[in-house]
Amino acid sequence: MSDNKVQSRRKFIATSTAAAAGAGTLGFPMIANAQTVNLRFQSTWPTKDIFHEYAQDFCDKVNKMSSGRLKIELLPAGSVVKAFDLLDAVSKGTLDGGHGVVAYWYGKSPALALWGSGPAFGMDPNMVLAWHEYGGGKAMLEGIYKSLNLDVVSYLYGPMPTQPLGWFKKPVAKVDDMKGLKYRTVGLSIDIFKDMGVSVNALPGAEIVPAMDRGLLDAAEFNNASSDRLLGFPDVSKVCMLQSFHQCSEQFEILFNKKKLDSMPAELRAMITAAVQASSAEMSWKAIDRYSKDYIEMQQKQGVKFYKTPDSILRAQLAAWDKIIDAKSQENADFKRVLESMRTFAQRACRWQNDTSVDYKMAYNHYFGRKAKS
Repeated sequence: MSDNKVQSRRKFIATSTAAAAGAGTLGFPMIANAQTVNLRFQSTWPTKDIFHEYAQDFCDKVNKMSSGRLKIELLPAGSVVKAFDLLDAVSKGTLDGGHGVVAYWYGKSPALALWGSGPAFGMDPNMVLAWHEYGGGKAMLEGIYKSLNLDVVSYLYGPMPTQPLGWFKKPVAKVDDMKGLKYRTVGLSIDIFKDMGVSVNALPGAEIVPAMDRGLLDAAEFNNASSDRLLGFPDVSKVCMLQSFHQCSEQFEILFNKKKLDSMPAELRAMITAAVQASSAEMSWKAIDRYSKDYIEMQQKQGVKFYKTPDSILRAQLAAWDKIIDAKSQENADFKRVLESMRTFAQRACRWQNDTSVDYKMAYNHYFGRKAKS
């Protein structure tokens, strides 16, 4: 081969390699040169609450999945707005997004409380999420927000375990023991307890324990063993009543300002959806681990005594709920529409779950019950 041909070939290879490298760079401009999208989020929880930790878990997943293209900064409740003002702040763009629960927006529409308050026709929290995703709930929630002129996108996730009746000065044994108590709850749960003769005060999480300490509340519920312990409930009460229908099927809500979300590339929005689903699973697993530990430690280290809520009180809750949903259905078309959608889904889904689920308590008692063999 002549020297001219060798030089020509080398020049061709060098030119082709450079062109290929240039094409590779141009082929991925979004990844190589994309500007970081920064979002400011606020939760409705104090920093020390495990709920704020769940919110941070979601933000961390999005930040890592996007490889730096999307960065969510999370702030605790009160950093920009009060907890109950989060929805409006996200809608107006004061915040780009946030983390809370739908029941907090009960004052805007009673129908919103159905995502969390009441017995949900026997559905557990994961089944309510199934109804939301596959039974029509998501479209209904979007419609309600739109009718209220709220410029938000809502993602529900994170099935919460059944919430306790709450913390009391002494155990309640019958419905009459509840009458006249100054009690904290939120959403349509307020109506349940008012029907039972309770004096209700809706307070954000961070304000509950100080109110109990000052005697402004006789009793209160918040959510779970870990949150309740971190918020300091064992410091103001040693009695916790377990099991209740007032909020037995609740879930979390992640909010985005709609204009902000719509302005993002499709792949970033897909990452957010995937992060919501992954965070939902992680939250439910973490809850089992952390709640069970704190439940045991509050008994062993802080002298807390847990009691099962009497069936008479649970039945009174159901009876009160029946009256509430009848009245609200007549007053509000959205409420009636959401309620009937839940009822239809629950009748089928609960029948399947109740018929197919084995009695796990039987196995637990077999291995850990008092009569179990050592």
